[in-house]
Amino acid sequence: MAVPEEMTLSRSQERAARRAALSGSGPTRGEMPPARFPGAGAKFALFGEAMLIGLLITLIALPVITLPAALAAGVRHLRRFIAAEDSRLGLFWTDVKRAILPGLVVGAAALVLTLILLLDVDLARSGFLPGGPVIEVIGWAGLAALSLALLASAGTWTPEIGWRGALRAVPGLVRADIAGAAYLVVTAVFVGATTWALVPLFIPAIGCAALAVVSIPERRRSR
Repeated sequence: MAVPEEMTLSRSQERAARRAALSGSGPTRGEMPPARFPGAGAKFALFGEAMLIGLLITLIALPVITLPAALAAGVRHLRRFIAAEDSRLGLFWTDVKRAILPGLVVGAAALVLTLILLLDVDLARSGFLPGGPVIEVIGWAGLAALSLALLASAGTWTPEIGWRGALRAVPGLVRADIAGAAYLVVTAVFVGATTWALVPLFIPAIGCAALAVVSIPERRRSR
């Protein structure tokens, strides 16, 4: 049985109106509430934005100690993009300028701690230290905690509270959302494993990590 042309056109217009309402690019249909995160409706555009931010974070983080500032600016950019707010790259660079100098202290401290913990893990595996397996577990746990603190503080940083306020907020965030903290640790493991497999993959991996920092706190939680 043939479908009338008018009905086909109506259904096509209905689907187009639904997509426009969800993405925020068109008027909201009366029976639908406005989308909470309009920018997330354009999935391919969001993926492309995450890849772009991954590239920018990588370029800024080449000195290593600038990684916290780069990550914080990337997270704030993706948060604006998902909320369908002003997401010009100029605002990203403004965040980098505000975060980078104070963030050097955070980046340097994180680098030193990472090197120490990696050295502990290497020595534990060498067999020269008594209780090597225990020391290795402590080393990996320390790296996980350090990664969690870096991702969580980058997601919390704003020019108003600065890095000190962002770091102070981390314990409260972890206590309030244990599962979310575990997801952030898994995100850090993903970035590390991907980079270890092939170094250039750090670019898309860190972009996905920035997106994860934005999305994990906003996920639907079971009551």
